[in-house]
Amino acid sequence: MPANKQLAVAALENGTVIDHIPADALFKCVKILGVENLSKQLTIGNNLHSRKLGTKGIIKIADVSFPEETINRVALVAPTAVINTIRDFAVVDKRPVQLPRQIVGIVRCSNPKCITNNEPMRTRFNVIDFDTRTIQCHYCGVKTNGAKADIIYLPLPLRYEAIVETGHNDLSPAGRAGQLR
Repeated sequence: MPANKQLAVAALENGTVIDHIPADALFKCVKILGVENLSKQLTIGNNLHSRKLGTKGIIKIADVSFPEETINRVALVAPTAVINTIRDFAVVDKRPVQLPRQIVGIVRCSNPKCITNNEPMRTRFNVIDFDTRTIQCHYCGVKTNGAKADIIYLPLPLRYEAIVETGHNDLSPAGRAGQLR
């Protein structure tokens, strides 16, 4: 690294980095993932310089790996986000988020007459256009854009997995699966 370059956020030994989050979507991502309740080291950086986005947000979580179905939910509000898996200060896996076909329990329906706003039940939205991130309520049919979605904060049990040291360096998908509990 050139002498005049400096990291804006400290390096991570092991864990997950969610990078290239649009700055205006960072705190929605935090809300979707529920990382504010973690007891692990957590770094949140916002309005950092980005050549691609102008400004960006970043979330770094030490010693935590998220299941695919959990991490991909951020694609609703941050389609440019990239997930980096870190082991011994090195990126061992880097992949973009992918919007799931169905979004359950994280978006509030904008229709005040929707059953999900009047009964104690989880919301369910189907993605009807992946390019525009348009979602449609499963119950009442109301459509909304994912970027404008009202994210629900539910203090649900966290869906993350602690990284377990295994002593081997098999970084294949099957090998990585053995490193997670």
